[in-house]
Amino acid sequence: MPGRKADSFSLYDDLLAAAPVSDPWTHTAAQTPAYEPDYGLLGELLTIPVRASALSESGIFAKGIDSWIAHELRRAGFAADEIWPRPQRPRILPRDIAILLEKLPAEPRAELAARIERIPAVAPVDARILGRAYVKQVDVCLSRWDRGPEILVSTKTQLSSFRKNLPNRFEESYGDAGNLRARHPLAAVGFFFVQRTTILTDEPDAFELAVDMIRKLRDRGDGTGYTATGLLLVEWENQVPSGPPPAVRARPDLVPADIAPSRFLTDLVQRVLEVNPIAHHVRVRSLLERRAIPVPEAGSAER
Repeated sequence: MPGRKADSFSLYDDLLAAAPVSDPWTHTAAQTPAYEPDYGLLGELLTIPVRASALSESGIFAKGIDSWIAHELRRAGFAADEIWPRPQRPRILPRDIAILLEKLPAEPRAELAARIERIPAVAPVDARILGRAYVKQVDVCLSRWDRGPEILVSTKTQLSSFRKNLPNRFEESYGDAGNLRARHPLAAVGFFFVQRTTILTDEPDAFELAVDMIRKLRDRGDGTGYTATGLLLVEWENQVPSGPPPAVRARPDLVPADIAPSRFLTDLVQRVLEVNPIAHHVRVRSLLERRAIPVPEAGSAER
């Protein structure tokens, strides 16, 4: 909408608007599920803050990662108005309000949408979810009022000083997993960590520690860890006065397969489907199982 106030995600709006919401699964019905993330889009998103030298400004780099994971969940088939952050303002909008806006004529729809954006209690920029002991800001979320939170993802980035900051990253993350899962035991609670490839040459021991901790943050059957964890390395050349502008490239090939983004996204999707009846998230299940499921989506008649 013209004249909308920019927020910390606004740099990515044009790219996300142009990005196809394509089928991410590459397997056939008889094969083990294989998810192929759109790494090209992630590289384009993260190139924006790198070229703007905005790696530490207001979490803009991390917001690019959040936007990408939300886009991947839309590719997996989850309803677009149930995934936060949305690819346009307002970033968080309850599904029922989105349905109301769809039903209104153009003029009152535009007026109501403008009013909603000015009310943070209705349409905030960040999702804050109450856990067992405290409220946690969740970076990517799938939720609606009748099902509650179903996917809760926290993202972290580390682009330098790897060994120094790793302990704090993981201490905080382990506590957050227990806090969220204690109140939302059926939700897919995920942790996604992005590091720069310079860790491999500058502090290779820190990379080994990161891999080990990503694995240890996973639930081992006691209900306290994350249901999905993932690690990704990204690379770019530092800008030089006479050189080309830097471009970010995702390097999933440098990460063990059991903690790669493809496994992380597969685990999130499968967890949601495991704990839901077949009439919920029918499109997601159909894409994953590579077949048309002849069951109407629960609540689809409401629209």
